[in-house]
Amino acid sequence: MQVKGFGAGYLVDDVAATTRFYADVVGLPVTVELDWFASVNAGAPGYEISFVQRGHETVPPAYRAQEAAGLMFGLIVEDARAEAKRLEEAGVELVTPVVDEVYGQRHFYVADPNGVLLDVIELIPVDPDWAAANLPAADVPVS
Repeated sequence: MQVKGFGAGYLVDDVAATTRFYADVVGLPVTVELDWFASVNAGAPGYEISFVQRGHETVPPAYRAQEAAGLMFGLIVEDARAEAKRLEEAGVELVTPVVDEVYGQRHFYVADPNGVLLDVIELIPVDPDWAAANLPAADVPVS
C-alpha cells in the first residue's frame, strides 16, 4: 500500500458544531462541508480530520451508534504557549496547562465538543540526560 494522504474521521452528533470548533477556534480550513459530513485540513495537503453524522447510512450498520472513546489528535505548532493563550482568550478551557516534557515537547490538551482530545505540541530540545538514558546512541541529539 502506498499512502498518499491520511484521513482520521469519527462519528459525531453535531457535524456543524464540530466543524465550527475546528475551523473557527482551532483555525483549520474546511475542505468539505455537508449536513452529514465535513472535513478540515490538518495542516498539510492530503491530511484531513473528518466528521460523520452518527447513524448515517454510509457507516456500516454495526458501527453507526459508536461514541468516540480514547481518541486524541496531536497538532504540531510553532508556539504552544501562544496557542494556549489564544484558545483561553477565545473561551476554550485547557484540559491541562502548558508543560515542558524531557522528551522534547512543550504541550497542552484541549477537548473538542465531542470530548476528543487535541494535544497541541511545540517541539523543543530533548533533555540530554533523558536522551542519553532513553534513546539509541544514533538518535541522541548533539547540541
